[in-house]
Amino acid sequence: MAPICPLRTGLHMRRRRAPWVALALAVLVATAFLTESALASSRSERSLQPLNRRVLGAVNRLRAAHGLAALRDSAGLDRSARQHSLEMGRLGYFGHSSADGTVFWRRIRSYYPARGHSYWSVGENLAWASPSLSAGSAMKLWIRSAPHRANLLARQWRQIGISAVAVVPAGGVYGGRRVAIITTDFGVRR
Repeated sequence: MAPICPLRTGLHMRRRRAPWVALALAVLVATAFLTESALASSRSERSLQPLNRRVLGAVNRLRAAHGLAALRDSAGLDRSARQHSLEMGRLGYFGHSSADGTVFWRRIRSYYPARGHSYWSVGENLAWASPSLSAGSAMKLWIRSAPHRANLLARQWRQIGISAVAVVPAGGVYGGRRVAIITTDFGVRR
């Protein structure tokens, strides 16, 4: 089984944030980082760093083949993707919105802030498979889906965050199986 989730279109923002919002976001990011560390150590979840690197390479090879700029890894987008992959595995759901209903771009914004930038936009691709998921199979799934392919080949993106995690056993929609979940977050700020 290798489901993918439909792309949610990116949100474009052009506005300034009040200083107190920046402070609140910083506190939220710090809290989320500590919570993520606790979640990862308390469950049978583990990061698949080699898979992250292979997905990044595959995305950039696809983009190069289409004359597009390579995407640079972003620590903020990586943290957003990791938090989401872990949450989906821990809570047994699959979707762009967070478990509490927060839309994907708000989650990403807490890790990849818009403040200080006149333009900000993000997008996301998801995939999971049981018992494993390779970079090549994730790319095939995304390329076969017009919205996911559009995300991979969007000229606007400049940065990317990728988090592949293995979850054993994964409940909910994963049916207690061993699964690999990949969240790929795309972004641009200028």
